[in-house]
Amino acid sequence: MPARILIADDNELVRRQVRNLLGRHPDWEVCGEAVDGRDAVEEARRLNPDLVVLDFAMPVMNGLQSAAEIARTIPHIPILLFSMFLSNQLIELARGVGVRGAVSKADVIRDLVQGVEALLRDETFFPQLVND
Repeated sequence: MPARILIADDNELVRRQVRNLLGRHPDWEVCGEAVDGRDAVEEARRLNPDLVVLDFAMPVMNGLQSAAEIARTIPHIPILLFSMFLSNQLIELARGVGVRGAVSKADVIRDLVQGVEALLRDETFFPQLVND
């Protein structure tokens, strides 16, 4: 049975690109998409995915707020934060609310698949950022 992944990003083009990238993996299935932070929480509750790829900068609730709510109510679902604004400070805040990995949108091709693989193996995946 393929791993079920929920993608949450307010940009339709980004969601489509992530869906296409993850959809190439034979053992994964994108089970749903969310368009804002509140929608991400609701879809995570409804779909109970194996993993959530969650954008940081979203309307209604940002990625950290959504991650905190998902981690509080459905703690078994690993969350991979996905952001253009990845910094050491954001990574520390994300860890604090229960996020288990982070990927920069600038490095999506290189890091997204590795990040998803790590979280599905019950590992963490955080890049080493040199400068903020």
